[in-house]
Amino acid sequence: MSRFEALRVAAEAAGLAWRGAFGVETQDPDIRLADRSAARTIVLLGFAGAGHWATFTASPEAADGHPHALDRWSRRTIDGVAELFGGRGLYPSDGPPWLPFQQWARRAEGVFPSPLGILIHPTWGLWHAYRGAIAVADVLPAAAPVRGVSPCDTCRDRPCLSTCPVGAITPGRYDVVACRKHVSSDAGRDCLEQGCRARRACPVGAEHRYEPREAEFHMRAFVR
Repeated sequence: MSRFEALRVAAEAAGLAWRGAFGVETQDPDIRLADRSAARTIVLLGFAGAGHWATFTASPEAADGHPHALDRWSRRTIDGVAELFGGRGLYPSDGPPWLPFQQWARRAEGVFPSPLGILIHPTWGLWHAYRGAIAVADVLPAAAPVRGVSPCDTCRDRPCLSTCPVGAITPGRYDVVACRKHVSSDAGRDCLEQGCRARRACPVGAEHRYEPREAEFHMRAFVR
């Protein structure tokens, strides 16, 4: 088993989804490992669909009542896997300067921008997330570049743009103030408890939608 395959097995055993990998190039941030050597490959890890949620909810972080439970679980879990391979955990919350996770995601796997600003996956739709990454000194084996066509390109109705109750989603613009105000109100309980209505309207990967408990967890974090 190669080191990359072993890393993948370890990450998945820890409850994470392998979200692709790419080789570090000259334009990327200079990421150094514990021994000060340069990172040469970045592996993205996260969730895909609703299946990984149970691992987090069974964790100590989910039950301790302290803030940022999912971020703390992600750091503990990813740092633990990184240590096994002499790597370094990287996170979207690290910064400033902030690491370009959305750009990295498009280099690592076939995801595309959506009208909601969330990256869309042809299988998982909008129901996926990047919890962090691991930088390693290993050189990624040669792999075919990620290609494909965005499912949004063939979506004629684009219900994500017409479903928001307060019109917070328009082409090229997201009114975060209007969205948060609505979700915080009695009228927005559906979005709070079931998840963003515009996001739920997307037909791609609808079978992978988050269950209500997971959706409400994320929406309450957004409101806070």
